[in-house]
Order: sequence, then structure tokens, then C-alpha cells
Amino acid sequence: MSFLAIPFPGLDPVAFSIGPLSVKWYGLAYMAGLLLGWLYIRKLLATSGIWAKATPPFGIERVDDLLLYMTLGVIAGGRLGFVLFYEPGFYLANPLDIPAIWKGGMAFHGALLGCGAAIWLFAHNNKLNPFSAMDLCAAAVPIGLLFGRLANFINGELWGRPTNVWWGMVFPEAKFYFPNSEPQPRHPSQLYEAGLEGLALFLILRLMTHKLRALEQPGQVTGAFLAGYGIFRSFCELYRQPDPLHALTYYGLTPGIAYSIPMVMLGAWFVWRARRQAVVA
Repeated sequence: MSFLAIPFPGLDPVAFSIGPLSVKWYGLAYMAGLLLGWLYIRKLLATSGIWAKATPPFGIERVDDLLLYMTLGVIAGGRLGFVLFYEPGFYLANPLDIPAIWKGGMAFHGALLGCGAAIWLFAHNNKLNPFSAMDLCAAAVPIGLLFGRLANFINGELWGRPTNVWWGMVFPEAKFYFPNSEPQPRHPSQLYEAGLEGLALFLILRLMTHKLRALEQPGQVTGAFLAGYGIFRSFCELYRQPDPLHALTYYGLTPGIAYSIPMVMLGAWFVWRARRQAVVA
């Protein structure tokens, strides 16, 4: 092991405890992402100048209902996505563990599908343009991604591939998976993802909504989010340790890349559709 390797700071995954109840950073990250996203969507709706004809697609009073739909979509979609995309064999043999989200195991791509279905249902029930509703949520999602990836780092999970860079970090959890090669410095890939999927993507979408007036073309912000996340996630996968047992880990391909390719393609379609609708109008 290089003497320049940075030891993992050994952060406690539990933020605080009240009697027998333990509150983990990962749960707080989900809560912070949803609540801050809720506030940000309210702010976007209150900024009339970024909407076509200075008219937001719906009133601020409906954001509370949207938060409920989004919360259910994130939890149900994220959990089922993990079950189906990453550990189907285990949960097929242990179906009673499927709802046990307190044991860990959430997948972003599953949460994305769950949220998409939840937003569409919200728009349908309220007779709203689903593309505008999706744009609002897409603009806010990077906030949750930033906190989620920071929570991954605190938990010492989803660490990166071995590296010789000076900021390489030794993650204690890695020795349980690679006992013959650990300890060794690895990329802190969780921080790469927090910076790109979270902060950078938020700033890009903020530029689109407030400077490029992308919200005037429903679906364009959603498309930029889908494509941007897919590209950033695929890039970070080059530094993140892949699951060697997953069927999609094959000659440079990883599950994260495989699940992101359709996102990029769908994102391109959303942008094309939004601009085409604007030309037709």
C-alpha cells in the first residue's frame, strides 16, 4: 500500500440515536433531498419569468401533493429497482426481505422509473402537462443525488477501483470482498458522483431554467437531466468498483453504464420532442 494513501475517516453511518431508534445519514440524505427539492420546486413555480407567457404550469399549493407522489415513487421504485436490477436471485429466494429497506439496498435507476410513474399519475390526476411536471422534478433531483452520494461516502460503500493517485483512499469495507489484495488505495468514486451527478448537473439545469428559458419548452429540462445523468454516471463508472458477479459486468461494461445508456437515448428524444413541439407551436 502506498504511504500516500488516505485512510477512510471512519465516519459513523448512524447520525444520532434516540433510545433504541437509530437515524442513519442515508435516511437523512433521502429526507434532505426530498424536502429541499420540494422547496426548490416551490421557488421555480414562484418565479414567473422563467415560464412561457410568465405562467407556471400549476400553483404552489399543489407541490405538497407532488412531494407525496415523489416520496412514494422514490421508495417503491428505488427498492424494487435494487431487487430486480442487482439482487434478483437473493430476493427470489428470500421474498420477505423485499420490503426491508432498513437493511439497505436502493437503486437510482429504479427510483427514476418509480418517480416517472408517480409524476405522470400526479399530472393525470390533476389534469396537468406531465412534461412540465417532470421538468420541475428533474431540475430538483440533483439536490437529492448530491446528498445521497455523500451518504454513500459516509457509509464507506460503493467505493472505487484501485488507484495510485495521491487522493486514493483505503476503504475498510473492501477487505471483506477482496481479502487477498486489501488494503490498497481506491478512488473515492462516491465523491466524484456527488460532484458530477449532483452539483455539476444541478448547475447545468439551473443555467437552462434561468438563462436559456428551457422551461418554456416542456420536456427539455427532463431530457437534459436524463442525458446528463447518464453521461456523468457512465464516466464515474470508469472509476467505481464494478460488481464482478453481475451479469452486466462484462469487458468494460458495468450495470451502471448499461442502465444509463437508455437514459441518454431517452433524454435525447425528450429534447428533440420539446424543440419540435416549440417549432410546431
